[in-house]
Amino acid sequence: MRAGGNRAYALSRAVPMMGIPGKTSHVRYITPTDHFLILCVLGVIWCARLAAQEPQEQPFEFQVKVNTVLVPVLVRDKQGRTVGDLKKEDFQVFDRNTPRVITGFTVEKRAVESGGKEAEESPPPTPSGTPLPSSPPRRFITFLFDDLHLDISDLQQMKLAATSVITESLAASDVAAVVSTSGMSSGLTRDRAKLEETLAKLAPRQLYRHDEHACPNVDYYQADQIKNRRNAEAFEVAVQDTLTCRHLNAERWRNLAEALANSAADAALRLGDRDVLVTLGILRGYVEKMGRLPGQRTLIFLSPGFLTITPPAQTEISGILDLAAHSEVTISALDARGLPTKEPDAEMPGPAFATTPALGLGRYESQARQESMSLDEAVMAELANGSGGSFFHENNDLKGGLESLTAAPEWLYVLQISLGDVKPDGAYHRLKVKVDRDGLQLQARRGYFAPKPTKDKKQD
Repeated sequence: MRAGGNRAYALSRAVPMMGIPGKTSHVRYITPTDHFLILCVLGVIWCARLAAQEPQEQPFEFQVKVNTVLVPVLVRDKQGRTVGDLKKEDFQVFDRNTPRVITGFTVEKRAVESGGKEAEESPPPTPSGTPLPSSPPRRFITFLFDDLHLDISDLQQMKLAATSVITESLAASDVAAVVSTSGMSSGLTRDRAKLEETLAKLAPRQLYRHDEHACPNVDYYQADQIKNRRNAEAFEVAVQDTLTCRHLNAERWRNLAEALANSAADAALRLGDRDVLVTLGILRGYVEKMGRLPGQRTLIFLSPGFLTITPPAQTEISGILDLAAHSEVTISALDARGLPTKEPDAEMPGPAFATTPALGLGRYESQARQESMSLDEAVMAELANGSGGSFFHENNDLKGGLESLTAAPEWLYVLQISLGDVKPDGAYHRLKVKVDRDGLQLQARRGYFAPKPTKDKKQD
């Protein structure tokens, strides 16, 4: 909390670490080289036993406490302008292709701010150099930098773009905050110097990052393919990578390579699962805190994206959208990677199996990497679509994109549907919204999870 001057609201959160499991194999005779490999096996066994003794951490949980779902809908014309003259009867909502009755309908009109005009009409600055606003703030904007996933190059570009937007595009009455997923925060403030100071301190954090130089090199996507989807090709890729990077003879050490590949997949899966839950939990915390503020509230998520491919992650996202809708917080997102590249960088570290085209593993690696990169941005698109925000991606004009995201869409419809006749089984329900007018483009929430009833722990 900053003392004196304008009010600042601290937003931060801390996060813990996790352990690593593993498997083992046997050898038949001992040489100096074998002795080293036996130590590797013993290390795997030790890690597995240590992990088994660790208490199991409970994941974050989102539960809908009401019997309705709110569905924010943005409607644009052919020129990309938001449309605000639609009525309740113009909309249809389909839940798993079944028409649903719209039980509630609201239209939100947001003020369109002009940074330049606002700055000209603002009162003269105080001796400290900060303009003294004549009225309470109408807009609260939080810039959430995903420093748990941004690399140093992308983060630097984002910092330059954000500095320009903060100094040139925000209105004098806007209250903003620069925060990060690792816990750094400027607090909500009108002090632009404070925002720039926090921006300058941002740096990539290694808390839950995958080690690209690990041997074997199994990332979260590949670990999910191996452990959750039983993909034999993904497992063979990991085994071949193990044999190559550890210089093992395939005939003698195949069992050991399989054990090490399995252990690496277990570790990558646990690390990735925790990374996703922590990141989404932090995002939820900022949405919750912004929901307590007056006026227009926009959270801008600046990230390269991350995989949300498991049911727990999808449940988390659904919960965030429920919270954002009820709190009237708009989430917009910017993909910091800019224009996607067709092929990975040749200098980028990767598994040695890319040199074995006879097995088809090099082709698999390329396809898996492309699919993983495509899935990374899904979380940002879903958060923006489901909360009435915008998603800026596949564009290198980061400054222009960020500037456009600071201005929330002028019109937003919020449709309400009842869950009274929905089976409370915790299953995902895909939604589709249609409007009875030609030439319009819709952006709406894609689905929700039907809440399971709370178990009664009392004994009869």
